[in-house]
Amino acid sequence: MPAADLLHFEEARPMLLGLAYCILGSQADAEDVAQDTFLKWQAADREAIDTPHAWLTTACTRRCLDLLGNTHRARVDYVGAWLPEPIPTAAVSDAERSMQLADSLSTAFLLLLERLSPKERAAYLLHEIFDTSYAEIAAMLELKEPACRKLVSRARSNLQATEQRHAPPRERQQALLEAFRLAITEGATARLANLLSAEVRLSADGGGKVPTLLEPLHGQTAVLGFLAGRLSQYWADYQWREADINGGCGFMMHREGNVVATVTFSYDLAGQATDIFIVRNPDKLARLTL
Repeated sequence: MPAADLLHFEEARPMLLGLAYCILGSQADAEDVAQDTFLKWQAADREAIDTPHAWLTTACTRRCLDLLGNTHRARVDYVGAWLPEPIPTAAVSDAERSMQLADSLSTAFLLLLERLSPKERAAYLLHEIFDTSYAEIAAMLELKEPACRKLVSRARSNLQATEQRHAPPRERQQALLEAFRLAITEGATARLANLLSAEVRLSADGGGKVPTLLEPLHGQTAVLGFLAGRLSQYWADYQWREADINGGCGFMMHREGNVVATVTFSYDLAGQATDIFIVRNPDKLARLTL
């Protein structure tokens, strides 16, 4: 492959990975999609392609939509709560920052996207996050431009009432991390209680492969009792490491050099934690390194 054609793909690769991850909620699947897109690019008549970036984005989007149907069917049989695969975001590329991608990687936002149809999700992300024109989206999705506008409008309306992309100052997030750690390691929950919403929810994803909660816990009493009681016992031999995960401050829990859990949070406009997300599924942790 000529160096110029390879450069086109490498320049687009961070965006393709980000788009695929946002659509699919899986870094492993996103990397597979990027590889599939590269193979198609390699086999294409590149001299006949006027806009490589648009071609690559189209190929990536269509492959994601193909996969979405399979992933939705697989989640029907998923054991317990399904959460997106956690990804470290301490070193988000300049290209990703320019498209405000880091703000759209939060677990809460990715879960909200699950409410949308596949084409709504793709159209919304392409237009709102990746600044793609309606004309380009119409070509990618093989729809008329007015239909794409309707897709984005419906998606925006669906997300607007419940969108949770607010990130409080890092100092506030750091205070929550310390209070969360104290609740589990020392059973001291008072500080954490002041930082949690009254209706806080705790969700855990074990995928049926490790013991964890099968249903989310709701409310401060249930959540604090679980953290200071059962989780304090289960995580007694875990080591703690603070990390930037999915665009916010969180924890990687590890044992014997292996990541065994991640913890992330979502917040309301007052900076109170509304959700605690714990991923324990080893398949979703395999790509994380300390």
